[in-house]
Amino acid sequence: MSMHKRITHSLFLGLITTTTLFVSTFNAKAHAQNLSVNNNDVMNYAQAVLAIEPVRQQAFGEIKKIIGSGNIPKIVCNEPNSMNSLPGRARDIAINYCKDSQEIVEGNGLTIEQFNRITMEIPKNNGLKKRVYDQLIQLQQRKSRS
Repeated sequence: MSMHKRITHSLFLGLITTTTLFVSTFNAKAHAQNLSVNNNDVMNYAQAVLAIEPVRQQAFGEIKKIIGSGNIPKIVCNEPNSMNSLPGRARDIAINYCKDSQEIVEGNGLTIEQFNRITMEIPKNNGLKKRVYDQLIQLQQRKSRS
């Protein structure tokens, strides 16, 4: 596997970690809908994921230093109670990460709802998963050339 593909594969696997910070439970009607994602949305989604990842790594690194060897609890940005078990400074870092990530998603032309729907669809839609994966590879290759 090439270096770009390994990096993208790692990013793709980390996608679930990144995006669980946004995803909350959707109602059954939202789950039942077939999601149609156009190529522009796939591009925007992949760009957002790539931009969020370094921010996520930094935030989780800082939180880990504060918490120590303990596990970082699952943080869901649109569920403020998910951050209640974090100590004060770690909670602030998580809140800032959520704000920064929301700005990144919206700055890449998606609403949080669109981002969440795509995230929820990826594990059950191999075609969409491949499209996002391929887009991540393409964006990384472009970035490495520049």
